[in-house]
Amino acid sequence: MTDDQADQRTALGGPGLPQERRLVTSIPGPRSRELADRRTAAVASGVSSSMPVYAVAAGGGVLVDADGNSLIDLGSGIAVTTVGNADPAVAAAVAAQAAQLTHTCFTITPYEGYVEVAERLNRLTPGDHAKRSALFSSGAEAVENAIKIARHHTGRTAVVAFDHAYHGRTNLTMALTAKSMPYKAGFGPFASEVYRAPMSYPYRDGLSGPEAAKRAITVIEKQVGAADLAAVIIEPVQGEGGFVVPAEGFLPALQEWCTANRVVFIVDEIQSGFARTGDLFASEHEGLVPDLITTAKGIAGGMPLSAVTGRTEIMDAPHAGGLGGTYAGNPVACAAALASLDHFEHGGLVERAREIGTLLLDRLHAAQASDPRVGDVRGRGAMVAIELVDPASGEPDAALTAAVARRAAREGVIVLTCGTYGNVIRLLPPLAIGDDLLSEGIDVLLGALADS
Repeated sequence: MTDDQADQRTALGGPGLPQERRLVTSIPGPRSRELADRRTAAVASGVSSSMPVYAVAAGGGVLVDADGNSLIDLGSGIAVTTVGNADPAVAAAVAAQAAQLTHTCFTITPYEGYVEVAERLNRLTPGDHAKRSALFSSGAEAVENAIKIARHHTGRTAVVAFDHAYHGRTNLTMALTAKSMPYKAGFGPFASEVYRAPMSYPYRDGLSGPEAAKRAITVIEKQVGAADLAAVIIEPVQGEGGFVVPAEGFLPALQEWCTANRVVFIVDEIQSGFARTGDLFASEHEGLVPDLITTAKGIAGGMPLSAVTGRTEIMDAPHAGGLGGTYAGNPVACAAALASLDHFEHGGLVERAREIGTLLLDRLHAAQASDPRVGDVRGRGAMVAIELVDPASGEPDAALTAAVARRAAREGVIVLTCGTYGNVIRLLPPLAIGDDLLSEGIDVLLGALADS
């Protein structure tokens, strides 16, 4: 990258942006409204956006829109820009690789970057057993291939996912995903041999981890049967389903049952992985060692890349040519991943996620103590949420949740909603955000709640 190019990148995005909330127009401003009109005429209406503004630059903890407004980013593009948007090391790695080689297809002419990413994932993911990795482009693609691999290895067909799960938008991953609207409604029929078990949801079920695991295992044994089961797939902290953190002991009990019954235990770390929860992987909180682990989102600093990593004997089960894809493990995305992985390993981001989690949980627990509409505060590290409810009944309040998110957006703070019932506000700030900016963002969010 030339000096002029570096100066231009700093001017347009990355950590060189002023780290401030700044509103120079209403939200959305005139330029964003103009772009919205063009979008209506050009983009399929099934592709929606939660924010009404159009981005032109981002870095640190802010996103700048087409009208020059600077918004506090508490979403990270759904946990993707964990290292920070337009991070200099990632941007430099992308530029250097793009200038040298953009694509050959690894299944035609391989390259070192793919191999190096696989080596790093084999080393960094939980467990010291022999591992192999395969790279893909999206989280859904990784999940779908994990199921393929588990079925090939076991010779079985059934798969169990959980209530409130989200695993993607392809046909098979829609079958694994629990929530109908907007992800599944009208898109069936879905892939067969997918079953659902009850999730541990401490706020709503009141069960201990072992109790919830016993309930789930009973359902699996009675309704599926271990002899026909290829895999159990679960998010260690659920994402779209509401940032549900299972009760302690639930996940280890499931893994123990899977091991005893030769069922492949797949952990979906697509949203929770790469320092997000205050450990490199959320599995580490309870010492889980998955048979297969799926990763994506934060792995490559904003470039499209995903992976399945797992035990060698399972990963090597499919025949040669059975795994792959035209863009799977693209060399530019691999370069971005290697730069991002350097940050995760050596940049103090695990510790930073824990600091962010402490700040968020302290503020949100204080809000919960004074506002009965905050039914639950939960999460780990920089993956934290509040569940909003009707204080009289405890029923989910989706209308309040949507109103709070809209008001925060108008005030220049990006927050995301989620949950099976649409009543959860989730916080996924980039780990590059500063404490002052993060605190201001929470001030705005809680102000929006108080005024709604």
